[in-house]
Amino acid sequence: MFLALKEIKHEKLRYGLIIGMIMLISYLVFVLTGLSQGLAQQNTAAIKSWNAKQIVLNKNANVNLTQSLITQKASQQLKLTATEAYVGQASVVAKKSGLAKESAQFIGLESNQFIAQHLQLTSGHWAKNQQQLVVNQSFKTAGYKLGDHLKLNSSKTNYQIVGFTKNATLSIAPVIYGQLATWQQLKNLNNSFKTSAIVSQKANYQTSASDLKAYPIKTFINKLPGYSAQNLTFTFMIAFLMVISLIVIAVFLYILTIQKIQNYAVLRAQGVPAQFLIRATLAQAFLLVLVGIIIAAGLTVLTSLIIPAGTPMTFNLPLLSGIAGGLILMALFGALIPIWTITKIDPITAIGG
Repeated sequence: MFLALKEIKHEKLRYGLIIGMIMLISYLVFVLTGLSQGLAQQNTAAIKSWNAKQIVLNKNANVNLTQSLITQKASQQLKLTATEAYVGQASVVAKKSGLAKESAQFIGLESNQFIAQHLQLTSGHWAKNQQQLVVNQSFKTAGYKLGDHLKLNSSKTNYQIVGFTKNATLSIAPVIYGQLATWQQLKNLNNSFKTSAIVSQKANYQTSASDLKAYPIKTFINKLPGYSAQNLTFTFMIAFLMVISLIVIAVFLYILTIQKIQNYAVLRAQGVPAQFLIRATLAQAFLLVLVGIIIAAGLTVLTSLIIPAGTPMTFNLPLLSGIAGGLILMALFGALIPIWTITKIDPITAIGG
């Protein structure tokens, strides 16, 4: 460690550039991870707030809530308890004079079932009739207030905002909650259709209806349009950046080792064991990455404070800590090439004897 610190102090600019490169890579990894987590949360926040374990859909809906319709006849074959709830879904556009249109997901619920009863409101109250709505907090940011009237799609009905809730987004769109009967009106359905889906808090909930099928909620989430592809894309980007960090560290340390090979040869000739030089190289790699990560973490905290509220970015401290640990391991792995060079140093040949 002493030798590593002495070298860094002696070559401040050279090692500063390496730290800067590691810092930029780490910062980019942290920001991409935050963006990945934020987008994933906006895809699934509403679903996860229901605390459901199973979902029942029309078996021909391709595990897609938008395409699923459950008839009254099929719903009567299901036994619903306090742990099950109907969910009706429809894509809508909310319109109010003087404000921008808002694309949203309407979720119709039964007032006496667990989702509506456990809905966390930041203000207002639950919808007491078919013309009342509870909307995501993002509507408040867009200028909507309690008591405002708006229209949904081409409907001539005036709906009133009576409550705001948090963590209500689905497929990166804000959620509007209302009564199940309102969902039937928005979908222009007759009384032969009951709901889009049934969710259950029981992991073993099943259905005997021939045209319905139950899925684990994780399977349903992974089938959300674009969800898996988005997560896979970000995972590959982060993985490639970590590999790039390995290459950068390995190349820089190798170049520095080659430049100092005569110095190392003198130390070896003086009886300094190769293990001492190897430990110094590992310590050097560790210190460079640690300082780069600490600076990147500071920039990430600053970013989280100044980033606009509407940006889909969430910083998960345990996950970021794991990634930081991964970057350190990559640095130590990248130091193996210069270490191999050190072990092969022949003091007589290197000095020129």
